[in-house]
Amino acid sequence: MTAAQDDVMTAAAIARLAGVGRAAVSNWRARYQDFPEPISETGKSPLFSRAEVEAWLVATGKANQLATAGRTATGTQVLDRAAARQIRDAGIADFSQDQLLVRVMVSLIPDWEDQAESEPLTLLDPYCRDGSVLVAAADRFGNRVHLAGQGASEAAAAEAALSLRGHPQNLSYEPIRVGDSLLDNQLSEYLGTAAAVVCLPPLDVPRWPADELIDDPRWVFGIPGPRDGELAWIQHCYAHLRRGGTAVVAMTPRAAVQPSGQPIRAALVKSGALRDVISLPKELSPLPGTGLHLWILQRLRDTPSTAVDMIDLSHVNPADVPHDPDSWELLFSSPDPAIAQAIPRSDLLDPGCELLPSDHMTIRSEVTANDLAHATDRLQALYVQAAQTLPRFAAGRASALSSVTLGELERSGALRIRSRDTTPRQGDLLVRTLGRPPVVATGTSADDTGIAQVVELDTSRLDPHFVAVFLRADAAALPIANTLGALSRDDLRRCRIPRMSLAEQRRYGNAFRHLDELDIMLGALAKVSTSVIAQTVHGLTSGSLTPNTQKTNDPAMTESETNQP
Repeated sequence: MTAAQDDVMTAAAIARLAGVGRAAVSNWRARYQDFPEPISETGKSPLFSRAEVEAWLVATGKANQLATAGRTATGTQVLDRAAARQIRDAGIADFSQDQLLVRVMVSLIPDWEDQAESEPLTLLDPYCRDGSVLVAAADRFGNRVHLAGQGASEAAAAEAALSLRGHPQNLSYEPIRVGDSLLDNQLSEYLGTAAAVVCLPPLDVPRWPADELIDDPRWVFGIPGPRDGELAWIQHCYAHLRRGGTAVVAMTPRAAVQPSGQPIRAALVKSGALRDVISLPKELSPLPGTGLHLWILQRLRDTPSTAVDMIDLSHVNPADVPHDPDSWELLFSSPDPAIAQAIPRSDLLDPGCELLPSDHMTIRSEVTANDLAHATDRLQALYVQAAQTLPRFAAGRASALSSVTLGELERSGALRIRSRDTTPRQGDLLVRTLGRPPVVATGTSADDTGIAQVVELDTSRLDPHFVAVFLRADAAALPIANTLGALSRDDLRRCRIPRMSLAEQRRYGNAFRHLDELDIMLGALAKVSTSVIAQTVHGLTSGSLTPNTQKTNDPAMTESETNQP
């Protein structure tokens, strides 16, 4: 990179410098006319003048880190490890879905706090898309790792290099190489030496030129066919690991079941190299509507484990996917059989050797016909009760209500907007991430998930439930600066709620609270109903239940017909 390039930065680098997500930078460019114009828009990403950006961030007060952190000779920030950890752990509200994915992947790498080596350990990304994997590794490990990567194109490599150069820590990294890593491996000096490999390879390529690499020494588990490009990448990543090294590689579900890949999958399982298979929510996949798996491989030091851990997180909220090592440790140490199972390797070595986590989850225990009949009767009664609690309201006045902004209420002392680090009190208003609606704090551990802002209310002037629901409607119409749907303080202050007396607020608040409780109850009923149906299907298919052979109420069917399969 030339000296002139030292003075430029991408939008991703700006986001990291200011401590926000990329969408916030895009929002600033659209909203503020004085935001610096790009000095170059060639390649994949526009480039901005570092001096102009830093001056704008300081002038607008949007760079709290710039105001407190030291600077290097090139103008980047100097953060100690404690400060870096605080930024890393500040929450996921500033991460896009892509950024959250790579942080999930990097969080699966073992920690090296107690490493005996005096030199940094090497972490590779052989398919740098924009440098986000290496940046996530830098955010977590700082200068404890030496980073290296290869981009498929010059534009990707340049963006990755700029992302690393703009990182606030003093990193150890190699220049990003350029070229197809499978066909032209520019990282070959790291074969057998890397402590970790984290890779999000190309997942939408139906064929790859397998015939060019038939005799490649990387294929220790089998020669991947023309439609098994993902199994080529998994072996490519594994080939760079040293003994004890770990690879985290993103794969599609197709790689877990495609018949042509069966010999390679079986070899991975039998050898002990495959440690875990984790299915993620579709929202985290770079391919719309397609699931995503993470395969965790380890080059063994000792005897392999007797099982492969299968983790099914495909149906959870993306924000609830573990994205730090402690959360993963908790999941593995106290597994919920509905989402995690240790499957003996011998059980996976069937003729198909399919590696779909969902196939191995225990979502039910064996139940009797009487158990299900009792559950069904109870559900029926609960649905009747829920129907009786559905509210009815009178027609309202069509005239618009006058309103007041939260900023005005803050200046009058009726409320106070606090940061997400504030411990919520019962009755506080919680503005949340990922586009989830504001809620009223309950004073329990449930308050700690996905907080963007805490609003302390003077309850002698404001009813919390009244504020929460009217804020929900107004906030939904605002552009979101934080990429996972978290309103900034400035945007929150612009939100409006109607002017009403406290007595009127409480009337609305009580109605809103009743509707929220009803919504929760119906959601729980739906979840239990789904479980009962799943239990029934399992009972029918396993033979513990049989279809009801009593006469149907449909007069068009005869008794003999009801007894037919």
